[in-house]
Amino acid sequence: MLKRTVIKLSGEAIGCKNSPSGYNDIIISDILGQIKAVMASGTQVALVVGGGNLWRGRSANAEMDRVKADQMGMLATVMNALYLADACRRAGMKAQVVTPIPIGTMTQLYEKEHVLAQMAAQTVIINAAGLGHPYFSTDTITALRAAELEADCVLYAKSIDGVYDSDPAKNPGALKYKYLSYRTAITQSLNAADMAAMHLSAEANIPSFVFNLNAPGAITLACNYPDTQELKGTYVSNDRTKMDLFW
Repeated sequence: MLKRTVIKLSGEAIGCKNSPSGYNDIIISDILGQIKAVMASGTQVALVVGGGNLWRGRSANAEMDRVKADQMGMLATVMNALYLADACRRAGMKAQVVTPIPIGTMTQLYEKEHVLAQMAAQTVIINAAGLGHPYFSTDTITALRAAELEADCVLYAKSIDGVYDSDPAKNPGALKYKYLSYRTAITQSLNAADMAAMHLSAEANIPSFVFNLNAPGAITLACNYPDTQELKGTYVSNDRTKMDLFW
């Protein structure tokens, strides 16, 4: 069981266009229920949430200035984080939204020692607004926070069940990695996470685990890392004894 982890959730995972709130409260309740259970078992949890359910940057308007598009994306993640924090409250959990930039009284400015103390006190830390700068993805802030907080593993909860040697949507014969080295992920530009995130985690020597959020009990199983055989995701690390093997 992990002692401390940073989990990346996409905005699409929690959003729902057909819901009056714009959020899928059934999925959010399931996610938080799993997080509550693993925290009760001793795992400290920090989340990073994306904003793709509300804003997709320049893919929404290709003529936009990149900086402005990314700033809007940061604000979208803050909205998602605030919603998740309130969902935590409703589920009987403590939560704190932290950002790298001041956002009035709505969020707490990120500070490592404060965050570690909050996590030790069974508070879910929800990171929003990315790095506070354009040109960086929420994958990057996930890897950075994991390094800063000395997490045991970075968990990437995705809509795909691991990392493949090619796009499985285009190649029916694509093979899924069980173990993947950061070196291979980077040199072959495999879609584990963005390259900046992969470089950060490799340098900090923190493993990553890429898995399908929609699998039953996915977060609970992922937090059992490295004993995650039921989940069958992809381990990414610098471990030379577990490199570039397929399921």
